[in-house]
Formats: sequence, structure tokens, C-alpha cells
Amino acid sequence: MLLFRWAQANPARMAALAIAAVGGLAAASYALHLAFSIASSLFLLVVVLLSLSGSFAWSAIVSVLAAACLDFFTVDPLFSFAVAERPSLTALVSFLATSLVITRLVTRIRHESATSLRHRDRIDRLYGLAQQLLALEPESAVGETLLEPFVGVFGVQAVCIFDGEKGELHALGASRADLAERTRAAFRQDRDQDDPAHRVSVRRLRVGGKTTAAMGFEGLEEPELTAGPLMSLAATSQERTRAFRKAREAAATAQTEVYRSALLDALAQEFKTPLATILTAAGGIREAGSLRAPQIEMADAVETEAVRLGTLTTRLLGVARLDREDVRPRMEICDVAAVAAGVVEQYRRLAQDRPVCCVCQTERMEAWADAELLRLALSQLLDNAGKYSLPGSEITVEIGAHGGIFSVRVSNCGSSIPAVDRQRVFERFYRGEDARQFTVGSGLGLYVARKIALAHGGTLELEADGPPDRVTFRLAIPIAESDSEKQNGAAYPLHKD
Repeated sequence: MLLFRWAQANPARMAALAIAAVGGLAAASYALHLAFSIASSLFLLVVVLLSLSGSFAWSAIVSVLAAACLDFFTVDPLFSFAVAERPSLTALVSFLATSLVITRLVTRIRHESATSLRHRDRIDRLYGLAQQLLALEPESAVGETLLEPFVGVFGVQAVCIFDGEKGELHALGASRADLAERTRAAFRQDRDQDDPAHRVSVRRLRVGGKTTAAMGFEGLEEPELTAGPLMSLAATSQERTRAFRKAREAAATAQTEVYRSALLDALAQEFKTPLATILTAAGGIREAGSLRAPQIEMADAVETEAVRLGTLTTRLLGVARLDREDVRPRMEICDVAAVAAGVVEQYRRLAQDRPVCCVCQTERMEAWADAELLRLALSQLLDNAGKYSLPGSEITVEIGAHGGIFSVRVSNCGSSIPAVDRQRVFERFYRGEDARQFTVGSGLGLYVARKIALAHGGTLELEADGPPDRVTFRLAIPIAESDSEKQNGAAYPLHKD
């Protein structure tokens, strides 16, 4: 058995052993006068054992030799050849057919076994790669750090990944076929690339029908089977990193909201007492009498600025509160035209460097609304118009009603909103590039004003028509049309954004 295993590792050794066995069987057949059937069976056994080596050439040679020995030593007349006219022809055909069938089966089994081994090895490597990628810290699994396991586990000559969302290219290894440019080109052309001559394969990553990245390999074995799974592992690792960053940012945002709420609550309490003291002191100075004109003017300035500071503080605290909470208006019937006119008049006194032209088409207009929230929303629109207009330019306010809708249009000139920003100006914290250069701000004013409008069942829109250098926002809410609505306290359905 050990001799057979030693010979089976090499077809030539196996053939030499078979030839020796044929010679031994021939001598034994002649000496023992074995019958043709017994001798042919023994020779066939030798042919079968040799065929297990998978070499048809050696099996054919030994088959011919076995048939010749069988004819020469066992078939009368002995010591002569007449294979074509004797039973030896049948034996020769049987030997050759057996050799052909067995060697083909052995070759197929060996091929399938090798394929299975390669497949298992590929699975093991993919599993090992997945383990290494999972072992990476999510925040650091980018760039070359992400690519290192691919080179270490699969032994590729070079690997490259292009992130289409960020426009970033990362490469590792020494490429001889300009792998980086091929990877970038595959992303731009939106198609996979294979170059067997240079052993280069590039695969795309598609999410939701859109190509988001491309990954290239140089020197990868069996890329048609391996490149796709490697790309999927890389994509999974990137998505894990993105999810980790979003979760971290969300946690930081939540913590910031907690701190901000505590700070705002503290400020709300701390501002009330000093402002009340300043107003009381200013009033006391005025009532003391014996004041000259300059002193009276100074007292008026202190009182006016204290009122202005109180108004600004109330507005800022209101905006911050509404930003972190759902808007729950306390609806009641109120004269919304008077509310809007009052806000305009107050802003006109505070913003003396920008004239305000107010056109009120109705003297009185009752609507189901929260007057305080409505004041806050209109104040935000006027403040926004003042920030993004040139000093000395006019701000126009139009107050009117049409078709059961009360509306306020606030227009300013001096700065336009680019088309790319028009759909995003109402987003929380969003400020366009031009807006950031024009003035400072938090990006909450329009967001909160729109929340208030929606809570009233109305809308706040940026009008698309008009001169290119003029910006107009229109706030609209429904008008209470019957006494039954007032009595039932019916709030208008919240507008779904």
C-alpha cells in the first residue's frame, strides 16, 4: 500500500510499477498455465490501478503491453502474436476503453476537487477579510486603513477606491497599469472594467440605482468571482463608518440640545430682573423732575433700548423654544390685521436705517390664531428682510385678504436668493453661501416662522415671481368665517408639509 501511494503521486512511477506488474503477471501466467479469463482479469486490474493516476497516455501504453503479453503467453500457439485473430483483440479494446473512462472520471473529479478547494480558500479569505474589517475602529476605517486588509489577505499588487459622494480617491500598493485613473474612469463612465492582460478589475458600487463608488484591483486571482464580494465588503465597511458618524453626531446634537435648553432657561430668568430694574430706574429718573433736556433724552434712550433688548430677548428665547418643541398655538379669534400692523410699527421704530412701507388693504380682519406666535413669525420675516437688504433700501409690507386667506407679504431688495438655495431656505440651520457672507445668523428664523404658519393651517412661501434683485416671503393663514367655528373652538387642520 505504501508503495502504491508513493507511485500514485507521479504518473511515470505508476507506469513503471504497472509495467513491472504486467511482466510479473505474464511470467506467472506462463508458469502456472493460467486460463485466458483469469489472466485477462489480472491484467485488467493492473490497467485499472494505473488509470487511477489520471494519465491516459501511460494507461494506453500499459494496455497495449498487457494485451500483447496476454496473447503471447496464454493463447495457443504460445510465443506468437496474432492479436487480430484471437480473443486478445477483445481484451485490448476492453483495456483501452476502461483506461479512457477511468482517466476521464479521475480528471473530472480532480478538477472539481481543485475548484472546491479554491472556492473554500476564497470563502476563508473573505471571512478573514470581514473579520479584519470589523476589527477596525469605525471612525478610522477610511482611506489606506480600509485598503490594508485587502492587500494583506488577498495579496493583490494594488487596490484603489474612489468615493463618488466625496470625490476622494485612496490607493495602496504599487500599480503598473495606472489603477487609480482606471478606477476614476469606471466611476465616471458608470461601468465595470476588466483588463486580463494587465490583471486589472474595477467594480462599481450601486445604491438605489445610483453609482456611489468604484473599487479597482490589480493582481487579483479569479476577479470574476472575487471582485464583487470584495467590493461588497468595502461598501459594508464604509456604510458602517457612515452610520457610526451619524450616530455620534446625533448623540452630540442631543447633548447640545440639553445644554442649550438649560442655558436658555437660565437666561430667561436672569434677563427678566435686570431689564425690569433698568426700566424702573429709567421711569424713576423721569419722574424725579428737575431734569434738563439732555438728561430727559438720555432717560428716554435708556428706556427705549431696554424695551428693545427685552423684545429681542423675548424673540430669541421664543425662537429657541419653538425650535426644540412642537408648536402648540393657543388659538383664539383676534384681529390679525392689527397684530401685523403693530409688528410693522414696532420694527419701523427699531430699524431706523431702513424705511418700511406698509400697505394695509383692510382695517380689521379676524382670524383663528395665536397672536403671540403670529407676532413672532412676522418679526422673523421683518428681521430677515432687514438683515439681507442694503442700508437705506426700502422694506415693503402688504397686508390683505383674499378667498378666505389672510396674508402678509414682506419684500426687500438688495440681495437675491440663488436657485440652488430657494428650496432649502426653510430648513433648520441652513444658510446659503451668499447668506453667510452677507450677515451672521443661526438659520432658525425662517424655519421657526414656517413652523408657526403650518401650526395655524397656513403656509410660508418664497415667491418665485418678481424682479431678480427683490425677495418676497408670503405668510398666509385661514380666516375664521363663521361664529360656529369660534364657539366650537375649531382649530384649522395642521398643514402637512
